Amino acid sequence: MLVNLRVQHFAIISDLTLNFAPGLNVFSGETGAGKSIVIEALGFVLGARGDVSLIEEGAEKMSVQATFASNILPKETRKQYGLTADQFTLRRELDRKGKNKAFIEGRATTVTALAQLGQQLVDFHGQHDHQSLLHANVHLNLLDQFAKHEKLVSQVAQAWQHTQTLKNKLETLRLSAQEKERLLDMSQYQLQEIERVNPKPGEDSELDQTLPKLKHAGKLLEWANQAYEELYAAEASATSRAGKAARALASMAELDENLAPLAENVQNALITLEDAANTLSDYKDDLNIDEDSLDKMLERHEKIKRLKLKYGPEISDVLKTAEDLRVKIDNLNHAEEHEQDLVRELDHAQKELANLAQELHEKRLKAADKLSTQITAQIKPLGFNQVKFGVAVEMDEENITSTGADKVEFLFSPNPGASLRPLKNIASGGEISRVMLGLKTVLAPTVPVMVFDEIDAGIGGETGWLVGEKLHACAQGRQVLCVTHLAQVASQADQNFQVTKTADKNATHVGIIPLNDENLTAEIARMLGGAKGKNSAAFAHAEELLKNAQRN
Repeated sequence: MLVNLRVQHFAIISDLTLNFAPGLNVFSGETGAGKSIVIEALGFVLGARGDVSLIEEGAEKMSVQATFASNILPKETRKQYGLTADQFTLRRELDRKGKNKAFIEGRATTVTALAQLGQQLVDFHGQHDHQSLLHANVHLNLLDQFAKHEKLVSQVAQAWQHTQTLKNKLETLRLSAQEKERLLDMSQYQLQEIERVNPKPGEDSELDQTLPKLKHAGKLLEWANQAYEELYAAEASATSRAGKAARALASMAELDENLAPLAENVQNALITLEDAANTLSDYKDDLNIDEDSLDKMLERHEKIKRLKLKYGPEISDVLKTAEDLRVKIDNLNHAEEHEQDLVRELDHAQKELANLAQELHEKRLKAADKLSTQITAQIKPLGFNQVKFGVAVEMDEENITSTGADKVEFLFSPNPGASLRPLKNIASGGEISRVMLGLKTVLAPTVPVMVFDEIDAGIGGETGWLVGEKLHACAQGRQVLCVTHLAQVASQADQNFQVTKTADKNATHVGIIPLNDENLTAEIARMLGGAKGKNSAAFAHAEELLKNAQRN
């Protein structure tokens, strides 16, 4: 479960800490009080898009930290993220420069990692998500999500992509004779351009290191000769004089053993000087390059640079381009032979795609029956005694795409005797909300925390009570956070929060307080639209709702 949430400088929240209860947690408040801000803050710490415009006025950054119980995650996931304690924290910051910082248990991570972990923790249903049910293109994804045949869906996508690649190759081969000749000439010209230079792997790096030295070879050689002369070649060179000193000290050490370390140090210094002289000698030999050779190296470096600009950015890319051009030229020169091979390969690939699409279609049909049955069972208690929900799966074998050959659409009939029709054509806003609640219950059975923002839009009265019961039932064995405007829903919560907004001359702030006993009854009475006084009818009605919720 979500244990607590700390929100700092997020929108109009300055600094707020909320402690949550197991079960159903409900947020209520006046219209425009900012009830959804907490949901947005939770989404932010779990990897949703962050916007610097949400940083509170006068603050340099916003920060949200969420603490979860560790036991809601599988053992493998806890091990993957190094979560060993009973609880773990996720934190995210965003400053005014747009820089994000993300942390898991205090360890720096990425926003992407927060999002990946967040998908296993919380399932969000936003204020407008239920409208997605009005779009048939969403239905296919929802059905596949329910069926959990991701591997087969991926195989179909890969098979479709393979057929598209083969079709493109065939299209290239079936060019007009004039276009084919133009492509052949251009490819041959490009290949010859590369082959004339004939670059070798790593050659550019070698030239980049060598050329700066050779460009200054004159000065470097002059200084190298001077240094070599002083070190070794001159009559009174450093090595000559050090050698005399070393021999003298060696003789002295034979008579006074206390001088042995000094004699050894001078001998080592002599060896170091001789090594330096040898290195300088080799260096001078490397610098002995004539102007003509240097010009050729500079010219080659420039040619390789041009090739990299045109076919690079690296030599490896240039060499890969050359190989691709050879294949392309061969294909163009032997187009008819290759075309026959490609036709056979494409025919085989299309049959394979058709078989996979057929297999996926059959699995979708079975999943559609199960999904229809389960959603019907979920939404019947929500004021739909005679409801029928269906999932139509129609296959178009002549139009297979990356998602298969199926068109999927949700069908709905709220009244007895009425035939199933597309959900978008007949369902009201309140009906859509209830269908989405049933769908979420079916599709997210293992997500430990579910969040509903205004799931009760468009409903009220007895239906609102039934939705509250369904939300409370969903919260058995998991945690549910819900933003609501209905007293019938709020009265069935395990923990209630009241959201208030206050304004002064300088700023507007949101406050959120947990409710219990008398102040909870007053809030329920307010939501019922009546006076909040203890002697009011609304207060009595609120008490009745709370008692009924306790009995249930």
